[in-house]
Amino acid sequence: MTFPVQALADLMVGTVEAVSPNEILIALGSDTPQTIAINTGMPTPFPRLNGYVLLPNEAGATVAYVTWIGITRSPAMRTGDVNKFDLVDLPFPTRKMTVSPIGTLMVKSPSVVGDQLEMSRGVRAFPSVGDQVLVPTAAQIAAIVGARDEDRRVRIGTSPLAMDADIMVDPDKIFGRHLAVLGNTGSGKSCSVAGLIRWSLEAAGECRAAAGKPRRPNGRFIILDPNGEYRQAFTDQAENVRVFRVPPLDAGETALKVPAWLWNGLEWSTVSHAQKGVQRPLLRQGLRELKSGRQAQLTEDEKIGVAAHSYLTSISSAVSTGRQEYAGFPGRKNIGDLLLALLKDVGRWSEVASDALLDDAEALSQAVEALIGERQDARGYWSDFAQTELDAIAKALLLVTAGMPDDEAEADFMHEDAPLPFDLSRLSSHLEGLAQRQGSNLSGFIATLGLRIKSMLGDRRLGSVIDDPHGIQFEDWLESYVGTDGASNGNIAVIDLSLIPSEIIHIVVAVLGRLVFEALQRYRRENAGRTLPTVLVLEEAHNFVKGVSTSHADDWSAADLCRDIFERIAREGRKFGLGLLVSSQRPSELSPTLLAQCNTFLLHRIVNDADQRLVSKLVPDSVGGLLRELPSLPSRHAVLLGWAAPIPILVEMRDLPLAHQPRSSDPAYWNVWTGVEERPVDWATIVRTWTE
Repeated sequence: MTFPVQALADLMVGTVEAVSPNEILIALGSDTPQTIAINTGMPTPFPRLNGYVLLPNEAGATVAYVTWIGITRSPAMRTGDVNKFDLVDLPFPTRKMTVSPIGTLMVKSPSVVGDQLEMSRGVRAFPSVGDQVLVPTAAQIAAIVGARDEDRRVRIGTSPLAMDADIMVDPDKIFGRHLAVLGNTGSGKSCSVAGLIRWSLEAAGECRAAAGKPRRPNGRFIILDPNGEYRQAFTDQAENVRVFRVPPLDAGETALKVPAWLWNGLEWSTVSHAQKGVQRPLLRQGLRELKSGRQAQLTEDEKIGVAAHSYLTSISSAVSTGRQEYAGFPGRKNIGDLLLALLKDVGRWSEVASDALLDDAEALSQAVEALIGERQDARGYWSDFAQTELDAIAKALLLVTAGMPDDEAEADFMHEDAPLPFDLSRLSSHLEGLAQRQGSNLSGFIATLGLRIKSMLGDRRLGSVIDDPHGIQFEDWLESYVGTDGASNGNIAVIDLSLIPSEIIHIVVAVLGRLVFEALQRYRRENAGRTLPTVLVLEEAHNFVKGVSTSHADDWSAADLCRDIFERIAREGRKFGLGLLVSSQRPSELSPTLLAQCNTFLLHRIVNDADQRLVSKLVPDSVGGLLRELPSLPSRHAVLLGWAAPIPILVEMRDLPLAHQPRSSDPAYWNVWTGVEERPVDWATIVRTWTE
């Protein structure tokens, strides 16, 4: 095959002097441009570090990028007219450069108008000593960076080292095989993430409009945003964006809800710290029964018996520990508060109990009311209780527990992982009743688990996220967070995690990731193997997908659970149409499994040595020199490499207007100090919303 540039002698800039598999030494000619080449049809900076040259051969032309430029001192050559040289044998300067081969440029299809060129990875033929070295033309540069490939439909920027050729990417490659956007704070990383989403949707919308279809793409981007940066990035597309966050809410926003009934058994075990010996099996059985409607099928007397047993367990535990937890502070207050809650419940029991249980409930009510009157003064303070007093209450409770249901043979219960709603407030008492049915010796093991669950569900900070007082349907939840048919409710879901309590943020992120993944798994099964392409964006990924496990396999933490689900998505998501876009400023802290599954990387400025060493392992040695620029890259500049790029390319990302940028700009210290920008402070409002 004849390569067309072989005939273009005016593009020659030097000859090959030495060849190795990863480096080629080139001697530049005396007529080679010093800074600007004008023989390519347009002024072109040459020679430049990381610029491109061509080495024609029988396979087409080997493409190489410049890794070193310098001057060497060569001895004078005494050939020809001796008078041209000094009598003293002095060396004279020779310009040289080294290049690293990265691919092959070939003719895709000859044409009268102009040959169509195609860039392929890998070197098909190395040059030999004495071969010509050419500076590429604008058309060849465009082919090298893939600017004219038909499948590259989204323009993300230009390349300053490639005659400012447009850098285009194929969405199928950049999202379908996972993308990692890495870079230090202030390098333009967040703007690149927001831009990739915006530019991809804009390109898809233009393609649909050209085909006479409704402009809105059938695309889905779900952004897990731990810092609340992305809400303002799409304010101009309010009808196309769904924003979920913890109240207080602004106009057009929705309260973030990840109901606890959506959690599977492993997530419940992790967040409640259920021990594997007794607590974990009982917890899973309790979840199966509640999700199967077992609790709803109990009679009123059985429900009263289960609740009474919960109180009996708490009182018996305080009395039997030998530490007199009913005397002194805070023990007497805890028992007093327990009795007040019991008195309130007994009043309700008296309204629904059967005649067989009514007398026992009324006797219990009178005993509790009398004891409260003796131990609580007018100011609400409690005096110490006596063990005999609490024993009397325990005996009265024991009579009421006679209404508890008998143990039944295992029925066809739903699996504990099934996303079925149930009454969360009944979980603790149901577990205690379950322990009683299986043997009184289990009650002590379950009491601590029930206490942890009660404490978690009673926390108002958590309740706003995990509670489900209005009973949202699972179908509605999926439509809200993943998107409706045809993405009619918008292409982008921004999930603001900035005010999620640290106790549950890993669980919330893990549940969100798992539900999206499993929803797309089931979509493919129900649609004859066809996938629903969706992109899950994980900002600050190093906070959620840590590189090292922090606990034993039998006692996972929530962080371990979160890491596990995203590693699974990275390994298997592509098969089900789920692409990952992970963004991080500390790649060295990320899970190696996650990074290994990312096939495309967009690398912004990286200064930290540990991060640089990790990133250098992501590319072959032949292009490692390109990454030496990472510490000095200006903002908005990045190196694109991997599956979505024909070769590693330095990209100047498209500019995003300030109104479309995520809220991640540097603090304006000087302007605030000097009064250029005002910052009024109203702590009262902040405290009010904080404590509501």
